[in-house]
Amino acid sequence: MTDPTDTKTITMTDDITSGETGAGAPRASLPSRGASLGELAHHDGPTAPVTNAAPGISVTGLQAYYGSGHAIKDVSIEYAPNKVTAMIGPSGSGKSTVLRCLNRMHEEIPGARAEGKVLLDNADIYGSSVDVVAVRRAIGMVFQKPNPFPTMSIFDNVAAGLKLNGIKGIDLKERVEKSLRGASLWEEVKDRLSEPGIGLSGGQQQRLCIARTIAVEPQVILMDEPCSALDPIATLKIEELIDDLKTRFTIVIVTHNMQQAARVADTTAFFLAGELIEHAPTNGVFTNPSDSRTEEYVTGKFG
Repeated sequence: MTDPTDTKTITMTDDITSGETGAGAPRASLPSRGASLGELAHHDGPTAPVTNAAPGISVTGLQAYYGSGHAIKDVSIEYAPNKVTAMIGPSGSGKSTVLRCLNRMHEEIPGARAEGKVLLDNADIYGSSVDVVAVRRAIGMVFQKPNPFPTMSIFDNVAAGLKLNGIKGIDLKERVEKSLRGASLWEEVKDRLSEPGIGLSGGQQQRLCIARTIAVEPQVILMDEPCSALDPIATLKIEELIDDLKTRFTIVIVTHNMQQAARVADTTAFFLAGELIEHAPTNGVFTNPSDSRTEEYVTGKFG
């Protein structure tokens, strides 16, 4: 893992380096917002109106390896646009590996590789001409442990990605405020923007990281157990935020908390030993699963 304070390696996925691309390397464009939504899977509860159409992700035949270890085995799954998909399963089942394959972070691990097709709308993010930095700007990441850049102020934490990616033609103060509002944090920090981000509470730090992610206006947000280090009150705020964010972004969340999946997810995918066992509307997964292994897991018989 790289040092998040090293500004030469900070990317839109917070603290993972993206690798260098040659000066003459072709940069393939990724889908713009406003893509066709297609057929969506609907949550059982009330659904907030979509305010900004986001693309979905289509995965076909995904294989992932750690050296000679075969971690993900022929996974195919659809992540619906402007919906929340939860990935559940016991530790070591491959959830986080799949998540990292969705924005090409998996390959940053020495000896790790992935095969298969991952389409952001109709663009294959593993295509030979695709710029990895562009992929990670379009598909942002929020990690398990809040990781604000320790030497930066609240304001600079949010603005960091914009500056490092050379995004121009915007009002920086306006974008930072918009992002903090989008992360439901503005009212709590508007009078202390120059203070260190590391001085916020754990839940506030996580929302600061979400603000940093959405500042560059991604299309998809990946969340790897974003509430596991938080108390119940902070967790509730993050869950409420997730429900709001899906009106603008497609969201994929890894969680060990099945109650959380039931609360926030439109569809839930159950993984076991590197395989996708079942993916269906969340209510069906928890009340009428189609696979006996899913039933055993959600009823606590193993895991």
